[in-house]
Amino acid sequence: MDIPIEKKRNILLTSHNGSGKTTLAESILFNAGMTDKRGSVDDESSVLDNTPEEKKRRMTLSASLHHYRWDGFHVNIIDTPGYSNFFHEAIGAMDVVEGAVVVVSSAGGIKVGTERAWEYTEKKGLKRMVFLNKMDHERAEFDVRLKEAEEVFGKKMLPLTIPAGERDGFRGVVELLTMKAFIYDDDGSGKFKKTDCPEELKDHALERREALIEAVVEADDTLTERYLEGEELTVDELTRALRSAVLNDMFVPVMCGSALKNVGVNLLMDAVNLYMPSPLDREVFGTDVSGEPIGFETQQDDTQFIAFVFKTLIEPFAGRLSFLRVYSGSVSPDSTVLNTTRDVKEKLSHLYMVEGGRTREVGSASAGDIVATAKLKDTHTGDTLVAGNRKVVFAPPERIPAVLSYAVTPKTKGDEEKLHSAMEKLMEEDPGVEFRRDDETKEFLISGYGQAHLEVIVERLKRKYGCEVELQRPKIPYKETIRSTAKAQGKYKKQSGGRGQYGDTWLELSPLPRGAGFEFVDNIVGGVIPRQYIPAVEKGVREAMQSGVVAGYPVVDVKVRLYDGSHHSVDSSDMAFKIAASMGFKKAMEAADPVLLEPIMKMEIVVPEENMGDIMGDINARRGRIQGVESRRAGYTTVKALVPMAEIIDYASDLKGMTADKGTFTMTFSHYQEVPPHIAEKVKSAVSKER
Repeated sequence: MDIPIEKKRNILLTSHNGSGKTTLAESILFNAGMTDKRGSVDDESSVLDNTPEEKKRRMTLSASLHHYRWDGFHVNIIDTPGYSNFFHEAIGAMDVVEGAVVVVSSAGGIKVGTERAWEYTEKKGLKRMVFLNKMDHERAEFDVRLKEAEEVFGKKMLPLTIPAGERDGFRGVVELLTMKAFIYDDDGSGKFKKTDCPEELKDHALERREALIEAVVEADDTLTERYLEGEELTVDELTRALRSAVLNDMFVPVMCGSALKNVGVNLLMDAVNLYMPSPLDREVFGTDVSGEPIGFETQQDDTQFIAFVFKTLIEPFAGRLSFLRVYSGSVSPDSTVLNTTRDVKEKLSHLYMVEGGRTREVGSASAGDIVATAKLKDTHTGDTLVAGNRKVVFAPPERIPAVLSYAVTPKTKGDEEKLHSAMEKLMEEDPGVEFRRDDETKEFLISGYGQAHLEVIVERLKRKYGCEVELQRPKIPYKETIRSTAKAQGKYKKQSGGRGQYGDTWLELSPLPRGAGFEFVDNIVGGVIPRQYIPAVEKGVREAMQSGVVAGYPVVDVKVRLYDGSHHSVDSSDMAFKIAASMGFKKAMEAADPVLLEPIMKMEIVVPEENMGDIMGDINARRGRIQGVESRRAGYTTVKALVPMAEIIDYASDLKGMTADKGTFTMTFSHYQEVPPHIAEKVKSAVSKER
């Protein structure tokens, strides 16, 4: 591309769902001349929310890429989902940008999704701006939201623009550095008149300007000195110092406006150029093939090509489209590159600029660019591509554990193979999706971040691959064990003319500590059972353990001692001893106080403090045990608990309802423990009905 790297910007828009990110992006693209008409989420004309699933729900479901040019700068902009079920898309996009615009509704305030977005931008080291949106809303409150942002985000917030009026009277903004007012036409065109600051706003604007300048000059000792001496500083000098302050995290600049009415959006675009980092402002870290860390500065010319594949789209007919962030050097179509993650060579065919749901072919890409290429054979999301001697490998995207699983079955038997193939492709497109076979329950499980996420997966399966499926509550992988020691004889004798079958075993079963599994002890002496039949005895026991005597679930944590038996010189066989051992195991288990075990999950639930009592009461009602409570961040608490899996199959949906979608949780398997007798009876009854 013909843009120097210092004039490239890579930013994403992030916040809670409904804050106006996509509307803001559509106004930006319209102002830059990338679209003839501003797209709208509500009338399904958005160039960014372009899939049938997004149009149906009127919300962003995946990170959508576009680009624009503004005042000599080239900006790649990524619109990201704010809804919790799809937030993993935003996290993945944060790896390939330098800056973020955090959109806050001046009417609705800072919601949990925006807090979460802020936490991750902090973790990823992104430089940030805040855009206070919806200043025309009937509940808009500029000063209240500014104060709230400082309290919630824990950073100094300094406005670069203030509203000229609020709510029904909102008509423009005042730019503090220049003290100029921008008064906009009311037709969404973005056209404005630039005037001096209105008299009624001047005192307030000067007060805000003074606070801004005091913070800005701290970034430059020379300016500080001149300012303290009463010298007037130029706008250009303040602009340079402001950029330095933002890059050094001294404060966060705040802009305001209305994305829907296209008010203040052009000034935000100016601010992205002026204050957001270029690719040169961020050091990049990877490793060599041996895992040793490598840090390098982004360079555009005459350096080795290094790029990271951060996203993949797969269309049934068009094939795979791989999204690349170029970190070093340049590349052109028909280049051969090395995938250092998998140690395979790939040929880049065409290169494309991505424009929402469309692509436009380009002749090259260089450091700082985000492009796409088609039909790479062995390259997947999270892989690194290089051309040259330096074999850099980037870490794969962060993966957040799924929280909701359902059993999935094709509606028609012939779709079973189609399901596996389609799910492989969907998992590559959406790293938040999991698909696996549960060895315990023999079910195929599909996992994601909530009910809406799973519904979208099902819709995509049907639309893209013609595979219709049904979701059902997954079976709980119960197990069985024993609580006491018991002995029993297992004897199999069959005579029906000719050679018969004879096997005779005496087994002792005793309990093992929870999680110990299975232990087989051979205590045969004197050859009462010949050595060659001992493996058959163990095999018979193991097979019998696959279906216990309580409700037919696998048996665990049992020690089986073979201590006596007998054989027949002609009729004994491996099969006879295997059957005898199975019979003996079942008898002994019935006498050894058998019980049902259930999986217990370790949970960490992050909720607003005002919901903590309800959450703890709910966990207790689910037979859970609270392990601890910790303060997490302003207004939020982490509740740690151990809860039976059977009680939290639908917890993602339940928690959303209890906390108005402000709560989040993670869970991992902890251990197995006994099922209370009254619950065990219900499980046995359900199993009997099913059979």
